[in-house]
Amino acid sequence: MADNNNFQGDANLQGDAPQAPQFALQRIYLKDLSFESPLGLEAFKQAWQPKIGQDLNTSVNKLDEDLYEVVLKVTVSATAENKTIFLVEVQQAGIFMVRQMEPPQMAHLFNSVCPQILFPYAREVIDSCVVKGSFPALALPPINFDALFLRAVQQAQAQAEKEAAKATTN
Repeated sequence: MADNNNFQGDANLQGDAPQAPQFALQRIYLKDLSFESPLGLEAFKQAWQPKIGQDLNTSVNKLDEDLYEVVLKVTVSATAENKTIFLVEVQQAGIFMVRQMEPPQMAHLFNSVCPQILFPYAREVIDSCVVKGSFPALALPPINFDALFLRAVQQAQAQAEKEAAKATTN
């Protein structure tokens, strides 16, 4: 039995077996943070019933052959009577090692898996910042990044089909 294990190990060392895809988190860090309370003291004189808005965006920067920086940008605003009470913008970043992955797998990683890893950190920073601004705690709900990614892929496919149909009719 030991001989079989050695043989398999030798085959892997010789490069006969294909390398398996690899994905590993290297580092998570806060890249940028902005907090604004444009009303100042006036914000605290109003009844606290704001409308909360949230916007998400993800960007990817290739750092090295196998290293990628993924940045999740989360913008949260609280408004009342068409006035901004506060605005928080966080860019939570992570460095990820990715090897032996096909483009569709990488697209899923960068637009779903990585943001899913980064979001709890961004959520905590936003809550902490809002509380330090003397506003009530803001617990953002979890986000299903898989569903967002699937919807974006479906919209892109529908748009491509629409353009292809338009091109064939011309």
